[in-house]
This record gives sequence, C-alpha cells and structure tokens, in this order.
Amino acid sequence: MSYSVNLLQQIVSKIDGKIALSFSYQAEDTAALHLLLQCGIKSLEVFTLDTGKLFHECEKLHKETEEFFGISIKRYLPKIDDVKNLENTLGAWGMRESLKNRHLCCHVRKVEPLSRALKGKSAWVTGLRASQSITRNALRIVEYDEKFNLFKINPLDSWSEADVFNYIKEYNLPLNSLYSKGFKSIGCEPCTRAVGENEDVRAGRWWWENPEHKECGLHIKEK
Repeated sequence: MSYSVNLLQQIVSKIDGKIALSFSYQAEDTAALHLLLQCGIKSLEVFTLDTGKLFHECEKLHKETEEFFGISIKRYLPKIDDVKNLENTLGAWGMRESLKNRHLCCHVRKVEPLSRALKGKSAWVTGLRASQSITRNALRIVEYDEKFNLFKINPLDSWSEADVFNYIKEYNLPLNSLYSKGFKSIGCEPCTRAVGENEDVRAGRWWWENPEHKECGLHIKEK
C-alpha cells in the first residue's frame, strides 16, 4: 500500500497546524498510525478516548503499541461529574433501553472527550473505511468536519478488511487479541460482542439497534 503513504504525505504536508490521530484499539487505527508515522510529521498527537468501559485486551494493546512505535498515546477521559450523572440516570444497562439513552452514554464517554482532544488541532486522522457500514459508504479520504471545525483524513477509506489485515501481517504490527476471539469491530465492552463468520463487520456493535443507527456520534456529519 505504498500509494497510501505517498498520498497521505501529500495531504498532511498541506496542513498548517497540529495533526491528531485517534486510536481506538482496532486494526485500522494501527495501520493508519503506521502510515502516518512514515510521513515525518513534526506536530502529531496520538490519543485515545478512555471511556472507562474498555476491554482489558485494549489496555494490553495500548502498552504494546506505545512500545512498538516508541510513542505515547494520550488518554482523554470523560468528566467525573458527567459520568456520575449518567450512571444515576441510566444505571448499568440503561443504554440498551433506547437509542436516545445510548447516544447520551456515547456523548458523555466519547463525544465530549473527543471535543477536548481535537481542540486546537488542524486535522484529525482516523482508521475509517467506506466498506465498514452503510453509515460510512460515502466516506472520502479528505473531508471537512464542521462539528469539530477541522480537516478529517481517512487514509484507509478505500481499503477492504483483507487489505487491513494483510498490511498488519506484512509489517508485523501489534494486533488486538480480541480479533482472535471472534470480534471484528471493537468498542466499549457492554456494547460490543463477538460475531459469526458470515456476519457483517460491525454486527457486534450495538447489536440490538438497526444498522443505520450504528454510530456513536464521533463520525456523524452536521446537517
């Protein structure tokens, strides 16, 4: 995938300001990080949204990734008072009772921390792929995110699932052990399950909802 490095380098060279890559412990993020580090960016922040509900396998991968690349992955956590209010309102499993409740949980644990992570940044690099779901099929390699007021760069936009894992294997990159346990997409533990061999990549995310709803709010465009 050398073309991806060349194209990504052309894109980031035109960005004036700090660039951030969001790391969510998925294979796509590791591949995107490997590509990005080959571009020689001077002002780069790699961050993760520590929701307080992550799998322990993600914590293991966090350390392995830092050691492998020689970087530090900055953690952004939800606000303590917001989490207390959320738990008082929804309880342990209230996010499954309605789409509104689930979006509230995602907002507190992901969207609000992301707004802090992206503050002062000029570009946000993701591991999104167009073929992941119907909510992402119009994805482009470069977009302007009006919600967060910055450029959003998706270097894997046209990659297939096979492309990602072939790339991981080729460069012997760290991989979340959840993949070997039947997971194809990784999120918070209460809202993610393993999937069957023939199920959709994101079938294990919020599996009680309709496919067109399966976003947490991080990647929903302003209308």
